[in-house]
Amino acid sequence: MIKRVLYTLVVGMVFLSCDFFEPKEDKIPVARVNETYLYTDDVEDVVPLGASRQDSTLIMNAYINRWAKQLLLMEGALQNLPERQQIEFSKLIDQYKSDLYTKAYLEALVKKSIDTLVDPEEAEQFYEVNKESYKLNDDLIKFRYISMPLNPINLDTIKKRFKRFEQKDQRYLDSISVQFKSYLLNDSIWVKLSNVVDKVSVVNANNKEQLLKKTNFLQLKDSINLYLMQVNDVRLRNDYAPLEYVNSSIQQIVINKRKLELIKQLENEITKDAIKNKQFEIYN
Repeated sequence: MIKRVLYTLVVGMVFLSCDFFEPKEDKIPVARVNETYLYTDDVEDVVPLGASRQDSTLIMNAYINRWAKQLLLMEGALQNLPERQQIEFSKLIDQYKSDLYTKAYLEALVKKSIDTLVDPEEAEQFYEVNKESYKLNDDLIKFRYISMPLNPINLDTIKKRFKRFEQKDQRYLDSISVQFKSYLLNDSIWVKLSNVVDKVSVVNANNKEQLLKKTNFLQLKDSINLYLMQVNDVRLRNDYAPLEYVNSSIQQIVINKRKLELIKQLENEITKDAIKNKQFEIYN
């Protein structure tokens, strides 16, 4: 009995499309391992569309061989593994099945009930309580930059508007952005200095410290490009991370905590209801 249960569950999980025992009259078998058959219906999606005839044959043969090896190994295991070990595996299979169903059911219940909105006050409160966990491992900056070919004819205008950066200047720079080799005009977000060093070639180990000065304007160039940079704010390594920088992760943590609390609540309610309805009893 144990062997039959193991055989059905394990092989079923690995090859859900396998039909057992006698071949079905209305199906065409393509392979057999003892009393287990593989049918054309089971392998109709194995070969991707557009595969050549040669590739199709190789893919199909590989699939059938894997299928056969799996079944042969499983049969060998059932014949040779100690019964005690097979009982342990059977319990593990039952537990795995139970865990899958339980998890899916609880997730469905949680999805219906959970509030996924985290208001700013709650996020800030969590941040303040756990602030020591939010020390930076990298330097952060808020900055904007543009890269363009050397000696542009309208450099003075671009520089003036880039530094002033009022709404009309932002619209102007955006309108001529096709002239830029690369640019970042959204200076309201925090970025890691290490990412700037990686992506902006003119920034290197020798001059990156210049970017760690607040309200600093830089004009750098290399052999082919001119770079304008404006730093608006800085957070140094080991400073506390700005709330807006870690806000998304805080929201996820808060929601996950709610999920865990809701799962405990649901489990308790389900148990209480079962006791109340005499579906669950503990005997002395």
